[in-house]
Amino acid sequence: RENYTLAMKIIIGLGNPGKKYENTRHNVGFLSIEYIRKHSEWSEWEDSKFHALTARINSATLIKPLTFMNLSWDAVLSIVQFYKLDPKKDILVISDDIDMEFWKVRFRKKWSHGGQNGLKDIISKLGTDEFSRIKIGIGRHEKFEVVDWVLSKFQKDEIENLEVEEYKKI
Repeated sequence: RENYTLAMKIIIGLGNPGKKYENTRHNVGFLSIEYIRKHSEWSEWEDSKFHALTARINSATLIKPLTFMNLSWDAVLSIVQFYKLDPKKDILVISDDIDMEFWKVRFRKKWSHGGQNGLKDIISKLGTDEFSRIKIGIGRHEKFEVVDWVLSKFQKDEIENLEVEEYKKI
């Protein structure tokens, strides 16, 4: 395996805003950065002029876009431009992946969007897929249409098997 250095300036958790989408599979990015924020010395969430909630620690910022998943980049573009960030070095995106086994985690510096609309939007607007990302598997269920599955809540047995106490509160 390659030795990756993580000198990211922004960590973006993808999800959909609003109570309706809380604790859904598609919001794994939101849940992940919330966990990171709560378990280290990040600031509280602040509403920013960039259409996102932000939390800071030193020179790094967590970003929770307040735009819907398929418009993820709209909330992040102004931050990238304002701070003159280099996507290859300064951005880490955390998102769900329906084609990965439940709760499997992968990190890569370059990756296709794999049909994930938030990543698809980011890649389209950036003009490159060369930025770091963490994909978290949400599995696929053959009895559900894709949109219904990604917007469904976690099942009780899935939550009980998680080792992260924060997710057990869902």
